[in-house]
Amino acid sequence: MARRDYGSVRKLPSGRWQARYRNRGGRMVSAPETFTTKGDATAWLAQAQTDQARGQFIDPRAGRITLGTFADRFLTERVLAERTAETYRGLLDNHIRPTLGDIEMGQLAPGTVRAWHAQLARRHPSTAAKAYRLLRTICNTAVLDEVIARSPCRVEGAGTERAEERPIATLEEIAVIVEAMPARFKALVLLATWCQLRKGELCALRRRDIDPMRSTLTVAQNLQQLRDGRLVIKEPKSAAGRRTVVIPSQVLPVLVEHLATFTAADSDALVFTGEHGGPVRPHVLQKHWARARVAAGRPDLHMHDLRHTGNTWAAATGASTRELMARMGHSTPDAALRYQHATEDRDRVIAEALAGLTKPAPVVAIERAMGASPADADSNPPLH
Repeated sequence: MARRDYGSVRKLPSGRWQARYRNRGGRMVSAPETFTTKGDATAWLAQAQTDQARGQFIDPRAGRITLGTFADRFLTERVLAERTAETYRGLLDNHIRPTLGDIEMGQLAPGTVRAWHAQLARRHPSTAAKAYRLLRTICNTAVLDEVIARSPCRVEGAGTERAEERPIATLEEIAVIVEAMPARFKALVLLATWCQLRKGELCALRRRDIDPMRSTLTVAQNLQQLRDGRLVIKEPKSAAGRRTVVIPSQVLPVLVEHLATFTAADSDALVFTGEHGGPVRPHVLQKHWARARVAAGRPDLHMHDLRHTGNTWAAATGASTRELMARMGHSTPDAALRYQHATEDRDRVIAEALAGLTKPAPVVAIERAMGASPADADSNPPLH
């Protein structure tokens, strides 16, 4: 048996060779596999010693924990908001564990992750992106915990969600929707549109958050319903989420009337409540919303599209990226830039339409010569 300060190599009765190394605690540990030749065993031992000296050595036994077991430990050790914990657990149990959960962390290969993601993405692209981001975070944690040497999550762009362009409503459609909603929810629709608030932010507004004298409202909390039906009120996820928004002048009188009619006098009272004074239940609001959007002839609209509509209108006013970010409550410019891009596209259409109204006289004469009707010509009079 050959001995070293770091470890040893010996021949087993089977004829194969075993390498043993000294771990950080000073205990001798066998390599996870045996070798055909003494040279192979010695080479493995030398590489292990080099990696350990560089701080790159991972105990092969650490990677024998399954992904499912490590992921459960990952979720248990994290301090997560209840809604986030629910989301992560759903992604893990429904989309990650069935395919990858029984694979040992040390055996989880990039090709396996790539195949899993491709299959899920074909059926549920958005869910695949969310599940991949969670798996990537779990594997990065495994690297930090020295369970594996390198993350197998190496699919470029797999964690990016490519959301479809959402529809926007017209002014006339918003008016119909407001009219079709119950009186206690009319102001809610207007704030969702003109102040670009999320549903959870609207349902968590309190009387103290409204300042009629300054025509402002402050977003300080967010109401969420968990899968078990419990309602929880949380602080915004980021500092940007807590913000003060100026209320457009045409909306303020409606909101003031709502406060006088439906909101209790206590400063802590919720601005929007159910019929019995409690927090608004999402399914109740959705029931009324479903009827109102049909009345407007827009069954394709989701309530969140009110915020999308308002943001698009805000971008069309010429608001800067920073101004849109502040009003929307975003800490990064990505969403604001999307709205500005949409506005630029629309502006190009408008410009082309305007150009059609100013055709020079020679163009009109040519069109007449080619058979254009007098009505067509008159609809595009030359400018003098």
